[in-house]
Amino acid sequence: MATSFSAIAQTNDGWDKTFPKNEKVDHRKVSFKNRYGITLAADLYQPKDRGDKRLAGIAVGGPFGAVKEQSSGLYAQTMAERGFVTLAFDPSYTGESGGEPRNVASPDINTEDFSAAVDFLGLQPSVDRERIGIIGICGWGGMALNATAVDKRIKAVATSTMYDMTRVMSKGYNDSVTKEERTKTLEQLSQQRWKDAESGTPALQPPYNVLKGGEAQFLVDYADYYMKPRGYHVRAVNSGNAWTQTTPLSFMNMPLLTYIKEISPRPILLIHGEKAHSRYFSETAYEAAEEPKELLIIPGASHVDLYDDQKKLIPFDKLTSFFNENLK
Repeated sequence: MATSFSAIAQTNDGWDKTFPKNEKVDHRKVSFKNRYGITLAADLYQPKDRGDKRLAGIAVGGPFGAVKEQSSGLYAQTMAERGFVTLAFDPSYTGESGGEPRNVASPDINTEDFSAAVDFLGLQPSVDRERIGIIGICGWGGMALNATAVDKRIKAVATSTMYDMTRVMSKGYNDSVTKEERTKTLEQLSQQRWKDAESGTPALQPPYNVLKGGEAQFLVDYADYYMKPRGYHVRAVNSGNAWTQTTPLSFMNMPLLTYIKEISPRPILLIHGEKAHSRYFSETAYEAAEEPKELLIIPGASHVDLYDDQKKLIPFDKLTSFFNENLK
């Protein structure tokens, strides 16, 4: 166990984030293994003035297709400045984390990634393992809720601009996909497996967030973040790279939020933008969950506005009070 969860320096010791370094926070790169033996790369953030106290810990993941140098790192560093020990991680098969083939996602393994992050945090001498929460951003919001339902060590969960990736992949936006369309997609993905087996390597989808003109506004917003200096990172799937074509298969057959009621009596905070195209994911999750729960709608905010806080819309004060209250 000591070997599995030891801190290992990664190849890049410089500051390679899309956000400025906070001099009030200590940062170091670490790695650890999940239950499937995949090595996860992460950034550990701790307040410089922490002293010898054991602090509450928070693991942060997301968005879907992002890396720890983007939104999750910003959330983690900001919450560390506010008194928590935080961990932003690259999910399995992406970023600096291990796993082959590259750029594939799994509702099961990526849920496990959150629990592995809790494992790691709970072994840090600066963390009180009875006071650990998690934050999931965008597609990792659904993973965070799923992880909290099954992992009773997680004492509180917050999501920001949450996507339920199993719902959107299986039913489309606003549940608009018909049974015939779903069947056709599954036929195509099933045939793609033959092609991948024959070639010995999985085919990739088209590059993400490369605009051709005429896209919906939320797709323009994604490109404005992932493809410009504001949020671009060479390792991010969403920054002009791509998922494998067969990535949707397991998502289309495994509803993530089936057991959301079992998070209770631990608290849930769902944060979403008023103008986000994805707002309905948080609203229906809120309806399905049991108390204690809270849905916080940020006036005027789009989906991407809650990625990097350039408009100062991320409610870090609320996140701080939520975790202070529930990780006592």
